[in-house]
Amino acid sequence: MRFHEFQPGRLLAGLILVTAGVLYLLDASGQADLPWFLVVPMAVGGLCLSAVVGMTTYAVRRDRRDVSDASGERRSSESNDR
Repeated sequence: MRFHEFQPGRLLAGLILVTAGVLYLLDASGQADLPWFLVVPMAVGGLCLSAVVGMTTYAVRRDRRDVSDASGERRSSESNDR
């Protein structure tokens, strides 16, 4: 199995949609009586939250990548000068 980066935004989105699906299943089976205006905003708000988490993760990784690239360029230019 290939290694891949952990993506917390996608994990959060998946958990929220699974939770919304389980709530709808409980409502459909008669186990719970949930109004639609409870589940829909929860799903939409959760997807917005996961988008913010994903953008934050991307920004942090981009900054770390830029810092590591800059230090790598500096090292290679120092070795070329010698």
